[in-house]
Amino acid sequence: MERFEQAILGYDRAMSDRPYRTASIGEVERPDGWSPLRRELGVESFGINAWTAHQAGEAVIPEHDEVPSGHEELYVVTAGSATFTVEGEQVDLAQGGVILVPDPAAKRGAVAREAGTTVLAVGAKPGQPYSPRAWEVNAEVFRLLDAGQNEQARDLLVGALDRYEDADDQAVLHYNLACAESLLGDSQAALGHLAQAIAGRPSLAEGAREDSDLDPIKGDPRFAELVG
Repeated sequence: MERFEQAILGYDRAMSDRPYRTASIGEVERPDGWSPLRRELGVESFGINAWTAHQAGEAVIPEHDEVPSGHEELYVVTAGSATFTVEGEQVDLAQGGVILVPDPAAKRGAVAREAGTTVLAVGAKPGQPYSPRAWEVNAEVFRLLDAGQNEQARDLLVGALDRYEDADDQAVLHYNLACAESLLGDSQAALGHLAQAIAGRPSLAEGAREDSDLDPIKGDPRFAELVG
């Protein structure tokens, strides 16, 4: 976990006197195709990540909008080719193709047209300082929870609680921390963080009712009070 913890905390400038930083999309790629370039390089002024699809027809950019972040996003196809769909309109881009989606509310996504397609995404909110989003942590946490590495997931979430300013990000971090603690048998902590999550984002109560990660605490009367 040492390499991951260094990445999640950002680049340690004291570790190198070089006036530049380097990374390889392929070398930092996660099992789900995500290459967390912003974290690996310690970028603080804009978001930058890459995604790779290893089979034609795979989603290389999942459908989403940027309403929570307010970001405008620019996508660059660095390998292969992809079909982007923005608000229902399709655009085919080959290697070197670029597409900008300035409206955060616009639904967008992309499907690889050939194996090995890689898309680089760059984003930030116009006119405002950039602030990292907690989805970067949650993306790693989901992988750890799925692998049964609950202690590692808990430790990463605890370390991230004070790192993100957005209230919605905080709520999701508390929710995922509750899941990890529930699986570890720490019902007191799990219920406390679940309460904080629902207070920050009431809609999380609905998902909590069906979330199997929370099964160990569902018999506690306090759980029913929290989820309604």
